[in-house]
Amino acid sequence: MARMDELETRLAFQDELINTLSDQVAQQELDIRKLWEAKQHLKKQLSEMSPSNIKGENEETPPPHY
Repeated sequence: MARMDELETRLAFQDELINTLSDQVAQQELDIRKLWEAKQHLKKQLSEMSPSNIKGENEETPPPHY
């Protein structure tokens, strides 16, 4: 009988742990969505900015030692 009580106790702790992990995964999903949206917003802002004075790599002349 003690063995059955031990198994029931372990099962209860496992259920609690699974619920806790599930909550954490759900929260991380929300956090990832917010970060993705923030990234998209920043990407849009960068694309709308005026062109930079820095030339692209393909536009630069090679340094004299080449």
